[in-house]
Amino acid sequence: MKNHLKTVTIALTTIFLMTSCSKDDNGGSEMGAESYETTFMITDAPIDNANVEAVFVTVSDIKVDGTSLEGFNKTTFDLAALVNGQTKTLGNLQLEAGSYSNIELELDYDMDASGNAPGCYVEMVNGEKDKLEAASNKISITDSYEIFASNTNEIIIDFDLRKTIKEEQGTVSNNFEFVTMAELSAGIRTLNKETTGMISGIANDVQNTSDKIIVYAYEKGAFNAEVETNGKGDSNVTFANAVTSSEVSGLNNEYSLNFLAEGEYELVFASYKEEGDVVSFNSLLQVESTTGLNLGALSVTSAIQLSANVTITGTK
Repeated sequence: MKNHLKTVTIALTTIFLMTSCSKDDNGGSEMGAESYETTFMITDAPIDNANVEAVFVTVSDIKVDGTSLEGFNKTTFDLAALVNGQTKTLGNLQLEAGSYSNIELELDYDMDASGNAPGCYVEMVNGEKDKLEAASNKISITDSYEIFASNTNEIIIDFDLRKTIKEEQGTVSNNFEFVTMAELSAGIRTLNKETTGMISGIANDVQNTSDKIIVYAYEKGAFNAEVETNGKGDSNVTFANAVTSSEVSGLNNEYSLNFLAEGEYELVFASYKEEGDVVSFNSLLQVESTTGLNLGALSVTSAIQLSANVTITGTK
């Protein structure tokens, strides 16, 4: 009988210890939980300056929850070229399914991947380079994203140039800088491509109202004309609360709003005027859907690519 009780006690103790060891000290996932191949990619929304040819950024390291991406080497790339759904693959990491919210980009402002100076800069159409710097070379992105139990996870890092770079006014030559660190972090969003959709279309400006038209996507009900057109924050960023934007361009006056999280959106069309190499906001535009869509409540899902063709009917 004593031997039987001893055996039961040992068995129960073993089970208890195994259960205790299966969780980490923070109540996290079980040891040996399956992880999934996750690819990290970068994209951009356009910058509102006709005199800007390219925006080169040199990334020396990318960390997710403190772990550097596998296969990533110091890279210099033109963010301004990664628009309308174009992406560049940065690297991969094995991650367990769940929610994440900590990505750190380490930039090299002084030297690019080929050893040339500077590392981050705006290139003007005349070939002039203007170095970009910020208060720190490490940018913390706290936007959350999901990893699914699948090996098809593609995490999009949307580095919105319109929100993250400012031009100092009143100077003789072009003088661009990154915005404040808080604004820089807020101007970069992350999301799993699997959960995103897109809105694309044609904007027919029969009245020739604008030198340039930018389409902004806002979460339904989030647009406030007075706030958004007058600028926000230390860097006076206009249309700061837009999720993303797209320039109407090409022979067919097309636009493409990519990597939108599932939900309802409203579209805002803005007119810009060009005077020399200066592009400035002119007015909001009145538009009509050519197919009867409600442009103030467009439902986006990952299963459908929504087409929203419009006609510009005038300015507001």
